[in-house]
Amino acid sequence: MSDYIFLFDLDSTITRKEILPEISAKIGKTEEMNHLTEATMRGEIPFKTSFLRRIEILKSVPVSEVNDIVKNIPLNDNIADFIVKNSERCYIVTGNLDIWIDGLMKKMNLDNHVYCSKADVKNDRITKVSSVLDKELTIKQFVQPTVVIGDGDNDSGMAKEADLSIGYGGVREIAPSLLRNIDYAFYDDNKCADFLWKLL
Repeated sequence: MSDYIFLFDLDSTITRKEILPEISAKIGKTEEMNHLTEATMRGEIPFKTSFLRRIEILKSVPVSEVNDIVKNIPLNDNIADFIVKNSERCYIVTGNLDIWIDGLMKKMNLDNHVYCSKADVKNDRITKVSSVLDKELTIKQFVQPTVVIGDGDNDSGMAKEADLSIGYGGVREIAPSLLRNIDYAFYDDNKCADFLWKLL
């Protein structure tokens, strides 16, 4: 049995959709959100800058409503199943906000195994973003060998630091910068999960 720790991106790696565009559909801002999200995933806009812009667009939506949307978002079932069955060795590393993904993390029994951005809330609305996660800094905290699974430009730094890195392109194209830093690429949920099971 290996001693790998598995670090997963959330959007389009575990979920079958990008989370922020799903929320933006509720307030008629889908086009604006998609543009920002795609440009960020390709590395054209720094993640932190883009993320704060996207939160500005979405902060009018009640936090509880966003949490319900995210909690019920469809998942890549085989990858999610691997995580749930090996939750003691799996962590979510996402730029998404704690207050938005809390319900989904609890549903997957990962609420103590998540690294994410954080925000303050008052009267069910975001008042301010207190921190935006740096994935590369996060992976450097781990002592055991790491396997990273992601799809976007902001996963590249994490992939460089990992002992083994995997790009997952089953939902969207793997970002070019990430492709340059991975050991394996999978475009099918089942094949990706099969490979992960072999690493245990």
